Amino acid sequence: MNRTKHTKYSRIVTWLAMFSLVVGMFTGIIIGESASAKTSNSDRTDRKSANRVSPDLRERGQVAKNRGRDETVKIILQLNGTPTGKLNGLLNRNGVHIKAHFKQFNSYAVELPVSVVAELETYSEVLYVSLDKEVKSLGHLSRTTGADAIRTQTVTSPLGIPTTTTLDGSGVGIAILDSGIYKAHTSFKGKSGATRVTVNQDFTGENRVDDPFGHGTHVASIAAGNGRVSNGAYTGVAPNANLINLRVLNAQGNGSVSSVLGALEWVMVNRQIHNVRVVNMSIGMNAIDSYLDDPVCRAVRTLVDAGVVVVAAAGNNGKDAMGQKIYGQIHSPGNEPSAITVGAVNTYGTDARDDDSMATYSSHGPTRSYYTDAQGAKHYDNLVKPDLVAPGNKIVGAKAASNHLSLENPFMNAVVSFLEERAMMFMNGTSMATPATAGTAALLFQANPSLTPNMVKSILMYTAQPLAGFNMFEQGAGGLNVEGAIRLAKLVRTDLSAATPVGAPLLTSATPPVAQTTIAGKTFTWAQGLILSKNYIKGTNLMTKYQAIYGLGVIIGDGVIIGDGVIIGDGVIIGDGVIIGDTTMLSDGVIIGDTIMISAGVIIGDGTVFCDSGVIIGDGVIIGDGVIIGDGVIIGDGVIIGDGVIIGDAVVTAQAALVNGDGTSCMLVIVDTGLDFLGN
Repeated sequence: MNRTKHTKYSRIVTWLAMFSLVVGMFTGIIIGESASAKTSNSDRTDRKSANRVSPDLRERGQVAKNRGRDETVKIILQLNGTPTGKLNGLLNRNGVHIKAHFKQFNSYAVELPVSVVAELETYSEVLYVSLDKEVKSLGHLSRTTGADAIRTQTVTSPLGIPTTTTLDGSGVGIAILDSGIYKAHTSFKGKSGATRVTVNQDFTGENRVDDPFGHGTHVASIAAGNGRVSNGAYTGVAPNANLINLRVLNAQGNGSVSSVLGALEWVMVNRQIHNVRVVNMSIGMNAIDSYLDDPVCRAVRTLVDAGVVVVAAAGNNGKDAMGQKIYGQIHSPGNEPSAITVGAVNTYGTDARDDDSMATYSSHGPTRSYYTDAQGAKHYDNLVKPDLVAPGNKIVGAKAASNHLSLENPFMNAVVSFLEERAMMFMNGTSMATPATAGTAALLFQANPSLTPNMVKSILMYTAQPLAGFNMFEQGAGGLNVEGAIRLAKLVRTDLSAATPVGAPLLTSATPPVAQTTIAGKTFTWAQGLILSKNYIKGTNLMTKYQAIYGLGVIIGDGVIIGDGVIIGDGVIIGDGVIIGDTTMLSDGVIIGDTIMISAGVIIGDGTVFCDSGVIIGDGVIIGDGVIIGDGVIIGDGVIIGDGVIIGDAVVTAQAALVNGDGTSCMLVIVDTGLDFLGN
């Protein structure tokens, strides 16, 4: 009898918890006949009453005040206009030093007494003040992602003459923001034998552009390694793309917000000169500030609005030091909705994908960054992330000479070659999954240079493979599918513009491609849906008709408009298969997802499950069989950490994931012959 009572009580608690989660994720609904989509630059000004100092910086100031002594802090100062004479006066005081000015983002890196921060908040031109936080690094590959399947393309001219081309990223620049690149490695040679590392810039202050830490070289080879070593076994996704080496992590693998902003500004200024279409950010930091305030997130959005795809690692904090699954640990800038945020898959070293599973350490959503309003209430972003996942466990890639990671952890060395310029090593994490996706974006731009970042992101999600048994907070839309993405991208019209009406034909073909891909003899069906900020949408019209969310300056899910100019929050569930009207952001025939499944098969709404192989939020109660207690804490299947703050052992846990990964079968070590393989 007591057991029965306890069960009934638990169900009541669970239903209350579920209600709280749904309400918490979908608050802020705006309904009005005259409402319209907000631009990416208007979000922050909509809440001028909010605090303009990040919570961790405010706490730092309070601690110093309580101790009765001032201390010097490094901050990032974001402005919404030109600084007034008074603000200029403050910035020229004794003890205040401007370290860098990021003109493209109207931001400054400043060193000042923490007591001055409160005064900064009083100036109307100050948008946000935050700490200059620490930033850290977080063959089989080309086959299992489907890249090999699309490498050779045949195009027939109007005269009926066939021409064969190779999709290898040629002419496309990928900026690698990381610990540097060991450019002497054979993996980075071009077809002529010259290096494809075309630019080298240091933003750490160490005045070197090589890779003493070892992370960036490995990352770069996954995106664009040429496969000359070991007979092509370790070919990157875009093996002839140009690499832009922007070093933001020092010899110990640490960096700062200001170093990252410096690199992003470099891309903004020089992107057209070097045709930088893709930025890879296998780096991250605690996502405390809302993406609306976070200086790196805002810089990322500026780049995306300018036509550059930014791919960011989700993070390696999917479990705690005890191995328990945790949620809400997406890192910055992975919490930025305009970025393509990537989690890690364990392929077990097989090309076939039917045995793929999520890497246990891959960070899960929702995003828990937040802002605090004038009344002290916290508003969490609660976005569904990651956007998709890619291979990331025990990946073999290029090894930088005498790098810190391999010297400290000799077992990471893959004994492929004893020549430094041909040596390889193992590495793990979402840092490895991210460049696989960045390389794919480069291939998409080579196949169709007219694509926008939102179109690239949408194609990658639409063609992804949902993984059975994992929810959307773990895998997003599913596993990266290069073959399907290229096949779809080639059909997208090249004459689309801001003037293209919603609902106009998107493809050059009247018939969409078959939504299936076969890799290693196994066929799977595409996801055929897009994740919005807090929801998802489905329908073939997403890829047969033009949608306004594919343009520049619009963020997918940053406000979904339905009907006649009526906006329903940030992709809020409408219910029961609502069809979007055809005069707004999305064409007719697009269905708002309404199938977040909770509690033993109960479905909110009545449509088709997006991830056909499983439920959206776990397979029991909320995210597995957890029960929410208070704000942000889930027990059972996983723990969601409140307030966007990574727990104390998270850095250690993430580093362990990078070095050790999941202890399963993995990519084979293929001994190098010393002869260059020129098949790619």
